[in-house]
Amino acid sequence: MRILLDACVPRPLRQHLPGHAIHTAQEMGWGGLKNGALLQAVEAQFDAFLSSDQNLRYQQNLAGRKLAILVLPTNDWATLRRMAASIAARVATLQPGDFVEVPLE
Repeated sequence: MRILLDACVPRPLRQHLPGHAIHTAQEMGWGGLKNGALLQAVEAQFDAFLSSDQNLRYQQNLAGRKLAILVLPTNDWATLRRMAASIAARVATLQPGDFVEVPLE
């Protein structure tokens, strides 16, 4: 699966998602794109988008998107590191068009 990590997601998370092609918004040169433009760019090249933007669902119309979106409960690396196995398990089940919010553990 081709995955893009939003600018707010700690980069070390990619090490806990083996078997996927993972890039960051910064690596793609998309660090300055706002959510609507960013989602369009991501959807054209990636299968999934990981973000910690809790308001994403309310800021964007997500209906009809083929992009799977996984929203993390925080961008705190210590917390995400503890949750890495459950995040990886959720990523493994993502299907096109999914919108999944990971609860804080």
